[in-house]
Amino acid sequence: MGEPQYDAHWNRLNSDGRITLPCRPSIMWHTDPKLLLFTLSRHKFVAKMIEGKTNALEVGCGDGFASRLVHKSVSNLVSIDFDENFIVEANKFKSPDWNVSYLVHDILASPLMMSGNIKFDAAFSLDVFEHINANCADTYAQNISRSLKSNGIFICGCPSLESQVYASEGSKAGHINCMNGNSMKKFFMNYFQNVFLFSMNDEVLHTGFSPMSHYNFVVCVSPIP
Repeated sequence: MGEPQYDAHWNRLNSDGRITLPCRPSIMWHTDPKLLLFTLSRHKFVAKMIEGKTNALEVGCGDGFASRLVHKSVSNLVSIDFDENFIVEANKFKSPDWNVSYLVHDILASPLMMSGNIKFDAAFSLDVFEHINANCADTYAQNISRSLKSNGIFICGCPSLESQVYASEGSKAGHINCMNGNSMKKFFMNYFQNVFLFSMNDEVLHTGFSPMSHYNFVVCVSPIP
């Protein structure tokens, strides 16, 4: 006999079944489970920063595993990726209880707006910027800013330049555009009126000494026309 408060858990499991994980979290769970914690911690920060917004855009959602964490904080979430394989995976695991829209779209090709040319209230892009060729970084920032309303918020998160000495060879192969915190802030100030820099080490968010940060966030407010 177990404790009775857990009966609801077993009943829910019997009625709804067990879940399986999409591609990337499955690999994380097999190889380094703490990466799941880091991924969810980053999305939780975004969720708290844009909580209460109506329409939000996720740029570079991958297989969409963490998207639902942000969706709970906004009314409508559109998550995009240029990789069709990831969007197929995201839609395969999509739940009717979490109404996220997963679309194939390359933000380097054009901005994205909703039907009726309605712009987004907020956008975020995690673990994407470091994969953008430096020659395309301006296009990335411009097209995201043009997808936002005049008072819109954009949050970008990526590994710091300083962290790359500790990165795996697989990560280094794709990380072609890492910056230190001050350079990242300066870059996005070309496109937004206000930019706030935060640091993250593992799952801990802080405003400490930027060169000791493993991961950088910039919270950008109000696109420059």
